[in-house]
Amino acid sequence: MAETATTRRSRITPEREAELYEAVLDLLREVGYDSLTMDAVATRTRSSKATLYRQWGGKAELVARAIRHHKPVDPSAIDTGSLRGDFQALSHRQNDCQMEQDSALMRVLGTAAHTNPELLTALREWLIEPEAAEMRRMVQRAVDRGEVRADNPAIDYVMHMIIGAFVTRTLIDDEPPTQAFFASYIDAVVIPALSA
Repeated sequence: MAETATTRRSRITPEREAELYEAVLDLLREVGYDSLTMDAVATRTRSSKATLYRQWGGKAELVARAIRHHKPVDPSAIDTGSLRGDFQALSHRQNDCQMEQDSALMRVLGTAAHTNPELLTALREWLIEPEAAEMRRMVQRAVDRGEVRADNPAIDYVMHMIIGAFVTRTLIDDEPPTQAFFASYIDAVVIPALSA
């Protein structure tokens, strides 16, 4: 059964998959999660709904995987030799315009996830858990190098710190997140918390 599903999923080329994901994100920005339909995705991408459902199962997984695909840098590819360097590299993985668009998208999805358990599950599976695992590995390297104490309680809140700053910058300061903001935030909040 799993072999059959894998075979079916492999029919879409990586280029076509990237095109579909970009269309999904465009639609998501235009209409929001609740108004996004598989019909609209099929029309926008000149695909059949059957293909979309066969490939992704439903809207929640399609959206979560589109966001995961859209991530410009895999955190596992970052290893500068210092925790500060790793976090600074993360903060420079997107330009300011992309950060602004993505923070708006994450606010929309965060709101939708509160009333849609399927979306929340998909976001956790395809986005949050993989990112959290990579972040734990990044912090563990810092522990191994002696930069962070293994018993530092802030280790459990690294994802909260990073995502919180990203999503709430507009709410609190009425400004979008930027590379400069993140660089400053990392130096003022994240590194001191982990170095305590």
